Amino acid sequence: MVLQYRKKGKDNWKKYPGKDKIKGSINKYEFRLLNEAKTKILVDKGGYTKVMKRFKQIEFFKKR
Repeated sequence: MVLQYRKKGKDNWKKYPGKDKIKGSINKYEFRLLNEAKTKILVDKGGYTKVMKRFKQIEFFKKR
């Protein structure tokens, strides 16, 4: 899975480098989750906590 982010109001998505490397608060950004091939959006744009919650759910069921 690929986590991407962008600043609210901007157009281009970037690969998420980690909380430490983002300038400013994560509340100023939108996030989305895609599959490895980047062909399917697993979680549409939303807040960090919403996207990470779904990411953890998917990981849990993958390992079951």
